[in-house]
This record gives sequence, C-alpha cells and structure tokens, in this order.
Amino acid sequence: MYLLRARANCEVYHEKQRICLNICLILYLFPTFSLSNPSKPNFLLILADDLGIGDVGCYGNDTIRTPNLDGLAEEGVRLTQHIAAAAVCTPSRAAFLTGRYPIRSGMASSTQRQVLFWNGCSGGLPPNETTFASILHQQGYFTALVGKWHMGVSCRSRHDYCHHPLNHGFDYFYGMPFTLLNECQGTDDPELAKSLQDTYWLHTHGILLAVLTLLIGKLTNLFSVKWKTIICLAACGLLYFISWFLSYGFTKYWNCILMRNYDITEQPMNLEKTTSNMLKEAVALIERNKHRPFLLFVSLLHVHTPLITTERFQGRSRHGLYGDNVEEMDWMVGMLLDAVEKEGLKNNTLVYFASDHGGFLEARRGNAQLGGWNGIYKGGKGMGGWEGGIRVPGIVRWPGVLPAGTVINELTSLMDIFPTVIDLAGGAVPKDRIIDGHSLLPLLQRKVRDSGHEFMFHYCGVFLHAVRWHQKDSGTIWKAHYTTPVFQPEASGACFGRGICPCFGDGVTHHDPPLLFDLSQDPSEENTLSVHTEPLFNTVIRRIGEAVKEHRKTLTPVPEQLSPYNNIWKPWLQPCCGTFPFCWCDEENKADGIV
Repeated sequence: MYLLRARANCEVYHEKQRICLNICLILYLFPTFSLSNPSKPNFLLILADDLGIGDVGCYGNDTIRTPNLDGLAEEGVRLTQHIAAAAVCTPSRAAFLTGRYPIRSGMASSTQRQVLFWNGCSGGLPPNETTFASILHQQGYFTALVGKWHMGVSCRSRHDYCHHPLNHGFDYFYGMPFTLLNECQGTDDPELAKSLQDTYWLHTHGILLAVLTLLIGKLTNLFSVKWKTIICLAACGLLYFISWFLSYGFTKYWNCILMRNYDITEQPMNLEKTTSNMLKEAVALIERNKHRPFLLFVSLLHVHTPLITTERFQGRSRHGLYGDNVEEMDWMVGMLLDAVEKEGLKNNTLVYFASDHGGFLEARRGNAQLGGWNGIYKGGKGMGGWEGGIRVPGIVRWPGVLPAGTVINELTSLMDIFPTVIDLAGGAVPKDRIIDGHSLLPLLQRKVRDSGHEFMFHYCGVFLHAVRWHQKDSGTIWKAHYTTPVFQPEASGACFGRGICPCFGDGVTHHDPPLLFDLSQDPSEENTLSVHTEPLFNTVIRRIGEAVKEHRKTLTPVPEQLSPYNNIWKPWLQPCCGTFPFCWCDEENKADGIV
C-alpha cells in the first residue's frame, strides 16, 4: 500500500513538472507570437508637404534618388490612385485628420484665401471635430505630432489653444503651428506678403471709403448712424491696414515659430537647425515609447518652399535645390524607419507615407523651378480637380500582415487613414457624423478587390470642381470637370501671375456640359470626351449629376473657418514668446526634453 501511494505521488509530481514546463514554454513563445500578430500595432504616419507624385522613384522618377521610399514600397503596398481631398494644405490636412471632406468641418474657403494665413487668426480645425489622434488617445495610445500643423492655434484669446494639436487628441506636439514661407528664410521673394497685398489694400480702401461716407452723413445729418458703428468700422479698417503692413516685415516673427506643446521655443525659427531638431525629436519619441502603443504623425516641412536643405544635401541631385530637398526628405524617412527597426518594432508598426497634395508648379525663383513634378498628370497644387493637384504617392508597410511588393490601382483617399487607424487600434468610428473615408485594411490585405469608393468629390474651397466615378460593372473610372482653373501649362502651370489658382471668378472656366475624361484610358486628362466620341456620355453625366445631388443633401451648414474675419491677423491671438509685440526667444537649448 505504501509503495502504491509513493508511486502515485511520484506520478503526480512528474505530471506537475510537465504542466510547469508547458506553461514556461508558452510564456517563452508568447512574446514572439504577440509581435507577429499584434492586437494593437504602432502607427508611424509620414506626410510630405507639396511633394509631387512624379518625384518618387517607385512612381516613375529615374533622376531623383529616393531609395528609402522605394524600399518601403518594395516591403509594402503602393497605391497608384491615392487621392487628396483638396489641392492645398489646410483643407487637405483637415480631411486627413478627420476622415471627412473639409467642407463638412468648415475648413473649405469661399474666398480666394484657401488656407490659413496667420498663427494669430481665429480660424482652425473646430474643437468639435474628432481626429484619429483623439480616438487613439482614448484607446490607450501615446499620440504625438512632430512637424507642421497649419490647423490654427487659438479662437478668442491668446492662450485658449482651441485649435492646437493638444486639443485635438495629441499628447505631445513639437513643430510649426503654421507652415513654411519664403519669409521664414528672409528671401527677396516674399510669399505671404505678395499674396495678401492686393486683398488687404482693396479691403482697406473699401472700409476707409465706407467710414468717410458714414462720417460725412453723420456730421451733415444726411442720415442717422451710431458712432459705435463708425468706430467699429474704422477699427476694422485699421486692423486690415496693420495686417497688410505687418505682412511685409513681421511675418517671420508672427508665423515662423517653433513650439513644444503650448510653449514657444523659437521665435523666429532657426531654419538651419530645424531639420535636425525635428528628426531627433521624432526618433527620440520612438525610442522612449517603444514599450507602449504609440501613434507618431511626422508632418514633414519638406518639400515646401523655401526648400530648407542642409549643407550635406545641397548640390547632390540633378534637379537643383528642389531635387536636393526631396533627397534629404527621403533620407529623413530612412532615419525614421531605421529607428523603428532598431527598437525591434518593425513587425508591429504600420508605416504610412503620402503627400498632402500635388507639386507646386508655380514655385519659381528666376529661372529656377522650386516646385515638384506631377508625372503624367495635368495641373498641380491649388488647381481644383486636375489630377496633378490631388493624386499623390501613397505607401503602406506592415510586415507579415500586408503582402510585400503589392501595387493597388483602386480608388483610395487620404481620408481612408482615419477609419483604418481607428479600426486597427480597436476604436470605434464616430456614428454621429458622416465619415467619408473607408478602412483600407481589407483592400491592403487583398481580401477585397474594391475600396468602397464609388464617387469622389473634388473641391476647390467650397466650390465643387470635379467628380470621379468608379463604374463598378465595367471597371471604368470617369471624371467630370464642372469648373477648371485658367492656367498655362507651357508656363509651368502659371495662373497668369496669380500664384495659386483661384477657385472662382475670372480665374476659372465653367463647363456646361462638363469636361468628361476616362481616367482608365486617359489618366493625363488629355482627350475630352463628347456625345460624338463617347456613346455613354449622356448616361455618365446624368449619373454623376445624380450623385452630386445626393452628396449635397448630406452637407449641413457649419461656421466657415477660413472666412475673411477668421483668416485675418488679430493681435490678441498672436502667439508670442515675451511681451507682445516684442516677440523673440530662443529656448531650444533650455527645453526640458521629450516625454
């Protein structure tokens, strides 16, 4: 009996040993399993500024070297019909962050000013808009933005920061709240001042005339008017005049600033150090947050004019300063990818690269071209619905999840990143508003052949310029232009000296019937179709017209963030390091560091 009991105890002991060994083996293997099948991947989203689709090697360029972007495409998925929601910065970026057409959030303009013009203006991404960063923050992600914002700063007071990245879901911000301008470099070719001169001078004259008329009427008793009205109008005129005056000498101090969270660290920015500072910041964020899920949005200042390029890359390319800047941008992308791999995060990180819109054809200095190349596509930055302004590079990599070396020709949008990121993070896409983007994951994994986009609406400000229709039964992609900008392709796209092409007025041409193209056969939009050359012309135009009517039913009135009042400089909103108006500081070397 004793021997039987001893044998039984021995068998129990060995069984416990086997269970313990199995548990240890599972625990040992589990980290490997969790990395190859991550439930919450990290996100590295990289957005270039003004990069043309034809500037990248894997999209057909054989004269500018972009080995890191080309390698990213080889390891991931390359999108060939990736579309921006607008052909200029502010509305396109608003759509990227929210997954919604900019007209839905009020980030589309009804004036000739299509983007935010000041740090010290009251316009910006409304506080009630939901960004992918805000939802990922709720899902436990650390969210950070390094680089360009251009979505506004404050609403009513200098320190309410209602439009600031930290009020839109980002835990950390380091970069420019505005965008690069020629004035930031102090060149002889002012960018903002030139654009503002005619508008502000015209408005100032108009307001002055109105004030004089009311004043004469008041003093001569020709009509009744309150002194308060005259004083308010005069104050507006003075503000316009000050804005116009300051746009010449003070733009560098008002707009070209660097911030860490809510604190200004450089005013004005030291452009010689900007590239290295932002790259170091982004790499350090990856290193310090490798043990928790993170979303890092690197919003590059490259390749926007004035093409800030370090000495190491100057003179290296065959395309002057612009080509040098593209190659430096590619190097920066490589450094970010190296940081991800160094920390062992490559297989657990979805990397996305795109441009906010097409290359800037009008950007020139003398005979030198400072803007990008949009390949075979017509038009460029600011040119409404032409392909060159809205078709951008789009590359997505996630090793082990997305098939390497894949090319997808389906319709996709920058707005698709919003639902894609949220779905992968385990969040829920908001149900209280219309989301125009579609999750890309099924398409990227080749589980479906269709992106879900049947129609895309191409706005210039609040004006609908063109519509794209993917006719599913035939696979044909039609595009109808209701309005096109007046420009001269032979003059590098110049809109008759206007700078960025206008969205309305005498700078555009209206088409009735619309210009129709078959992008499936004619991506360069060279051959306009008609009832004589296309049997389906009337059917296609009618179907697109019906889609426009249905789309417009989904639009609701919202405050226009780029209205003249919201887009004028307001002294009480101007971010200032020091005592206003003596705004100057250099706190970079004294910064506390990175969270």
